[in-house]
Amino acid sequence: MFVLYRRYPIMNDVTKELLRTVSELDGLPKGAYNIRENGHCASRNCTEKINIVSKTDKPGIDIIVKPGTKYETVYIPAIVTESDVDDLVYNDFYIGEDADITIVAGCGVHTDGTGNSQHNGIHRFFLRKNSRVLYLEKHIGTGEGTGERIINPETYMELGENSYMEMDTLQIKGVDSSKRVTEGTLAANAKLIIREKIMTHGNQTAETIFKVDLNGNKSGADVISRSVARDSSKQIFRSTINGNADCSGHTECDAIIMDNGVVSAIPELTANHVDAALIHEAAIGKIAGEQLTKLMTLGLSEAEGEAKIIEGFLK
Repeated sequence: MFVLYRRYPIMNDVTKELLRTVSELDGLPKGAYNIRENGHCASRNCTEKINIVSKTDKPGIDIIVKPGTKYETVYIPAIVTESDVDDLVYNDFYIGEDADITIVAGCGVHTDGTGNSQHNGIHRFFLRKNSRVLYLEKHIGTGEGTGERIINPETYMELGENSYMEMDTLQIKGVDSSKRVTEGTLAANAKLIIREKIMTHGNQTAETIFKVDLNGNKSGADVISRSVARDSSKQIFRSTINGNADCSGHTECDAIIMDNGVVSAIPELTANHVDAALIHEAAIGKIAGEQLTKLMTLGLSEAEGEAKIIEGFLK
């Protein structure tokens, strides 16, 4: 194991709290990692089987996982702790054949000033035959400033034969504007699982765009979004699945609206093969009155009951 960068051996309190929230880190982790802060590499470490290399033509890194790598975790959180930061990064993941790893990403934007701050992360995944990836990503906005906190992730995946990728994303709170673009192409027997959970409040906006091309026989995708829109916030969920082979695809949007919240679900399924089996489900509505009444009879206030229902729904 060797360290390439360690610019900030002692993190300030804001950075520590954001890292703890989005990546469950308490200090620097063991193994391979790259911590990005305010548009720069703050700390990096590689292992014998996972190499992280800075790009030479644009901001970002290449994460190279050797074939056969098992049971290792890569941490790549990005943190913004100042106002007037416009961070753009390109991260490419090359997952070797038969590898099985976990990637913990996440982004936290904190501002106490009047200027907007944002992080735009463009991630590309290239999974070789029989490889497996669990990708975890949390987003949060914090701080007392009036500037907007903006997070716009883009994820592009190429899943090789018999590979598997599970992507679990969570937008916790405080993100004023977000637009997620996620696209995947799947070869034969490849599987893609996506779980998205979002909560918006105030005048926040969130847009999700999913597009999956099932190109290989027996490939499959399962895409589920669960969200809560409070106050006057607005959400848009767009999902496209193209069945181009003997494949199966499922996309689902479940949303709770509260106050003056607005949620739109826009599905598109296209079967270009006679054996493509594609399903879409959507449900948008308010909290069921009988659920809330039951909790209130157990001694909870209306606000406490709503919080419990939302917590359970997003889990």
